[in-house]
Amino acid sequence: MKPKIGIVYSTVDGQTLKICNKLKEVLQQNNQEIDLISIDDFNEDITKYDKLVIGASIRYGVHNDKVIEFIKTNKKQLDSIKTAFFSVNLVARKPEKNTPETNPYVVKFFKTIDWKPTIVEVFAGKLDYKKYPFFDRKMIQLIMWMTKGPTNSDAEIEYTNWEKVNEFAQQLIKL
Repeated sequence: MKPKIGIVYSTVDGQTLKICNKLKEVLQQNNQEIDLISIDDFNEDITKYDKLVIGASIRYGVHNDKVIEFIKTNKKQLDSIKTAFFSVNLVARKPEKNTPETNPYVVKFFKTIDWKPTIVEVFAGKLDYKKYPFFDRKMIQLIMWMTKGPTNSDAEIEYTNWEKVNEFAQQLIKL
């Protein structure tokens, strides 16, 4: 019987979903049965899965409140199966901040919740100023200026390391 994996995601600009789709592709190629569901639409029994992956993006330094609420509401079920969590954020573009132990958003996230997934990962996201609404574009440019990142309003840079995503998928298979 194929292992059944649920992938629940929260995305703002679509990069987290893109990463989830890549995970789904790799997992399906390795004989895994996958359900990919937005956190907004998830109403399944978590224990129907052998493994559950939660993918969440960052906006203005925090993960979506729905992710935190989902974990708090379902902690008992999450603790009863193998789980994985990954965060997608632009800070992870920097080598010194691209691991779960060194990424400030992931460190802060796990200090605020009472849950320890089986595996945790962090991926750099995508910067696409043209896609952002005016206010978000200005705020992200300010944040990028402060962190010595690109501020050109035409910048579109995908920082996601797809080999790292593939490695994470392999970890999920072995989980």
